[in-house]
Amino acid sequence: QVQYVESGGGLVQPGGSLRLSCAASGFTFNLYAMAWYRQAPGKERELVAQVTNIGIIRNYASSVKGRFTISRDNAKNTVYLQMNSLEPEDTALYYCCRPGYEARDNWGQGTQVTVSS
Repeated sequence: QVQYVESGGGLVQPGGSLRLSCAASGFTFNLYAMAWYRQAPGKERELVAQVTNIGIIRNYASSVKGRFTISRDNAKNTVYLQMNSLEPEDTALYYCCRPGYEARDNWGQGTQVTVSS
């Protein structure tokens, strides 16, 4: 069974940084692209960043490009999201999942990121 466990969120001031982690299990991690998503209260879930299976190609939402970096460690079955220059608009619950498997996989609990002074 596919499982994701997200961690690393917290409360941070504008301009601060956080590093999120997502431990995945239940599938052969190095065969799949991975992605981070976020959902803010009252808004739809959005794709934030994605990375190919061996980490060569990375894509970002325009709202986070230049501030966030997605990476992965296939030996640890873990995907990361380094978030710098955080803004209040980045406040959301952050999740990871395999892109294209959003309706099939069991989503994790997510990790809350709150950017506020």
